[in-house]
Order: sequence, then structure tokens, then C-alpha cells
Amino acid sequence: MFNLAVLISGRGSNLQAIQKNIESGILQNMAQIAVVISSKADAAGLTFAREHGLTAVICPAEKDVLAELVKYNIDLICLAGYMRIISPEFVQKYAGKIINIHPTLLPKYPGLHVHEKVLAAGEKESGCTVHYVDTGVDTGKIIAQRKVPVLPGDTPDTLAARVLEQEHILYSEVILSLCQK
Repeated sequence: MFNLAVLISGRGSNLQAIQKNIESGILQNMAQIAVVISSKADAAGLTFAREHGLTAVICPAEKDVLAELVKYNIDLICLAGYMRIISPEFVQKYAGKIINIHPTLLPKYPGLHVHEKVLAAGEKESGCTVHYVDTGVDTGKIIAQRKVPVLPGDTPDTLAARVLEQEHILYSEVILSLCQK
């Protein structure tokens, strides 16, 4: 059984999807969320975590995050809307054990405001990417992607909603595949 740490900064929709997939049996007996770590005390995802009996902690400093990871014997770190850049030392300590989900088809459009960039470029498709975390911003080795069409009349919000639906599926699929290795 893989012990997961899910790092969030906001509403935690990918956290919710992962937990739902654990509870529904898709990830059952393969992975468990050992700890939810937030960089922000007011992150809505913390409420969800606590309501589902998950250990939820607030760690504004990286040293505190690292201490929690050791405390819970973490096998895989899942960044899920975690809005902090992690240090090269952190990446090195957990090399190959940190994954992130990004709402575009990397390597295109790393960073923030991605849906606006996709639409401004006139792309015909977008999607999401799960990748290993390295010392760059959204530059790690790609594990898997899911595509969605960019539709006529799309706004950043409508595109983001369709991409997010696929994120919720893809992230758990990747976690499952890593647990089975």
C-alpha cells in the first residue's frame, strides 16, 4: 500500500477525486492518503480532508513539509494545485517520488494562466499532463496526458472545466500505475 502525501493550496478538487477513487475501490488496497499538506491555512481542501478523516496539516515553510513527509513514511508526493515552487534540495531528496498535474499538454504552456494562453494561440486541443517534478517549472518527464478539444466559443473558464474533468480521471490512473510498478 502506497502512502500518499497530497499537497494543496486551494480547493483541493484533485485531492477530492483521488480520495473518491480510493473510497470507490479504484485505488483501494493500492494507495491511501497518509497526509494532506497545505501551504495556506484557509485552503478549502483542508475542510474536505478533515471531513473524510484524513490527516490535514498546514505547513507554510518547506522544512515543515519535509518533516511531515518523514513522519508519515511517504511513498509518493502528489502536487495538486500546490502553488509553491519546491527547492532543488526537496526535489533531490524525493527524486522520482514527486508528481504534479498540469492543465495543459506539456511541454506547451507551463506555468500560470494556461487556458488563456491556449485560447490566444488558437490551439485546436488542450488537455492535462501528469509529470514527475524536477527543478524547473513544469519541465519534468511526462508520465501521461489526456486531451480535450478546444471548442468554438470556449472561454478560459469553459476550457478549464473540461480539462479539470480529465485531470480527475488521469491523476488516479497515474497513481494506480505507479503503485503497480
